[in-house]
Amino acid sequence: MKHTKKPLYLALAEQLEADIHCGILRPGTKLPPQRELADFLDINVSTVTRAFKICSNKGLLSSAVGSGTFVSYDVNTSTLIIPERPDSPIIELGSMMPETLPQKEATELLQKMLTEENCKHLFQYSYQEEHRYKEAAAHLLQKVGLPVTAPDQLLFAAGGQNAISAIFCGLFCPGDRIGIDPLIYPGVKGSAKLFGIQLVPLRQEKGEISEEGLIAAYKNEGIKGLYVMPDLHNPTNHTMSEDCRRMIAHKAKELDLLILEDGINSLLLEKPSCPIAALAPEHTIYMLSLSKTILPALRLAYLHVPSHYVEPLHNALYHLNLSQSSLLLELASRLIVSGKLDSLFETRRKGLLARNRLVDEIFPKGTAIGGAECLSRWLLLPNGITGAEFERLAKEKGVSVYGSERFAVGKEPPVAAARLAICAPQTMEELERGLCILKEILESI
Repeated sequence: MKHTKKPLYLALAEQLEADIHCGILRPGTKLPPQRELADFLDINVSTVTRAFKICSNKGLLSSAVGSGTFVSYDVNTSTLIIPERPDSPIIELGSMMPETLPQKEATELLQKMLTEENCKHLFQYSYQEEHRYKEAAAHLLQKVGLPVTAPDQLLFAAGGQNAISAIFCGLFCPGDRIGIDPLIYPGVKGSAKLFGIQLVPLRQEKGEISEEGLIAAYKNEGIKGLYVMPDLHNPTNHTMSEDCRRMIAHKAKELDLLILEDGINSLLLEKPSCPIAALAPEHTIYMLSLSKTILPALRLAYLHVPSHYVEPLHNALYHLNLSQSSLLLELASRLIVSGKLDSLFETRRKGLLARNRLVDEIFPKGTAIGGAECLSRWLLLPNGITGAEFERLAKEKGVSVYGSERFAVGKEPPVAAARLAICAPQTMEELERGLCILKEILESI
């Protein structure tokens, strides 16, 4: 290390971070045991421990009891999921978004709202205590199988990402560990890094969290909670079994774990399975966001929160976002209670069916994982190419996709795959061109 006036542990942490980002320490590299490194550098073990902790809280290092400390596999992968500009020649299959549809239902309601005598309140900060907003939220939560018996347990957030950040900020402390799937929505990784939360990938069985993996993470890693997306998991499209949901609910009660259940895709299913929140309501925060499945402009999420977490989470949401938009809350509520949402969903499901049918026509069976209700498909790649390499090749050919490295957590290399956001292209013709280009790339490998 270079000579510096900084505390030694900070200097060591900065040197580790620099070596990781410049490629001297590559993803998956196992670091020496802390005592061995301390002896080699002729410094105190506690200095190494503090440096490792700083880097771990930034998501640079991943450790497991009995295995050691490794450079995180996704350390140099961006967690920003930003779509291409509308005027870009690139075909957008990377950033997740719903199909662009005529919004007759929302437009009619919005026009009516703006002609009403008391419309001035729509341009002020919202009063989230308004009972009718919570009635609308309860009605929508009922559609995904979660009955609401206490309206006071409902909170509003500026979208799912805002909700996750508020939960990490308000209910956890820097250094706390949360169990997750080895592949996860990148927004969770970004929020975890921002608030110093360590994500612990749990052992899987048949593509979902195993009971043994959950218990091991609790005993060995000290996890305090779980983040799960049981329906149409992003990015793999796996839907969690009933047995796994019940196991997680049981273990949450037994081990006093807080479950963060992301129901973002549950509204896409005609018959959603029972949410974990209905099985363990006092240990689960259920998040139902609207922008991906209803309208991108509706940056709202409805949260069903155990009573003892309501006040600290409400405070975190307030200080992160101050107040929700009255205009958006009013529009969302009217869409729900008027029944117009059902018509909108029917149109959206028809579009999903057509786009997923096109994917199945172009790619061989079993290679593009997902079904008729999915917003994206999980494309499994042949041996010899990684997700990151495929992402680069696709971009060179004019198509944006996201390789599996963007979703990976921990020290293990992810499966070779890429997520295809099939609803992002403006037209079916554009989607077909993009899919055919990807197929040609695969055939040339």
